[in-house]
Amino acid sequence: MKDFDLDGWDDDDASSDAAASLARTAAQIEEERQKLTEQALAERITAAVAAARPGLDKIPAPTGPAGTGELTEGEKESLDACVAGIELLSTATWVAGKSLDTMATGRLFRKIPHKLEPERCYKTIEEWAEIEHGISRSRCSQLRDGWELGELLTACGYKAPEGQVRELVPFRNKHGLKAAVGVYEMVVQAVGADKVTAKRLRETVKLFPGDLALSDDDDAQVIAQSLAGAIEGAKPPTPQPSNALPDRLKRDVDRRSVMLADRLDRKRIPRSEILTHLLTAFVDDQDSRVFDVVVERMRTG
Repeated sequence: MKDFDLDGWDDDDASSDAAASLARTAAQIEEERQKLTEQALAERITAAVAAARPGLDKIPAPTGPAGTGELTEGEKESLDACVAGIELLSTATWVAGKSLDTMATGRLFRKIPHKLEPERCYKTIEEWAEIEHGISRSRCSQLRDGWELGELLTACGYKAPEGQVRELVPFRNKHGLKAAVGVYEMVVQAVGADKVTAKRLRETVKLFPGDLALSDDDDAQVIAQSLAGAIEGAKPPTPQPSNALPDRLKRDVDRRSVMLADRLDRKRIPRSEILTHLLTAFVDDQDSRVFDVVVERMRTG
């Protein structure tokens, strides 16, 4: 029998090598599993972003109604998608306005070559917006003027479309950003958020007195209360109904009362006594002559 040479064989070394090999295998398995987990997470994130991303592909193509009654489940889904798309308009408006304002303030357009005159760069944000994106100068100003108020109203939880914000921009320019938000909140408190309209905001602003003084340091809620008080103070007092007779009618009544006193052989008859008899005759159910005369006079004016 051949003897095997066992010299140099070290049991401790063999155990160490085996342990190291197993450790490397476990680490590789863990690394691969971690990669798979990260990949799955990345795929889920990508899918979620794609689902949330607005776009024309998310809006169903126009089709005729499915019927004349209640909406089908498919129609309800289409309605929700369309309403969400329309509500994006306000957000897109404020995004565009803020972008234009940021570009204008920092003159970030100053090194962009002019599309029609490449030898020079754009001189103003209005020029860049009009040439590059077809945004007129007036529209550019509207977008820049409204974005800050629109952004703040959105942050407060209001879905204020551009038309509503535009009604408050002059007021904001005069009294400050918080004051404009205060006007909006005052109208919300009066009629409810779902009933705020551009017309209502415009009419509300007209009610404020010309000497209105506000502090932009106050909270919008405090400003809203101040504005409500200012409107109340600016309203002319409601005239109280008067029972007094016009002077000319008084003279005629006095003249006829003298004639009446003569017929009844009395010195004088007070006006109150005449009024009592007239009202008694007016309500007489057995004799409607006075009532009929009054009706005819009121009918003919």
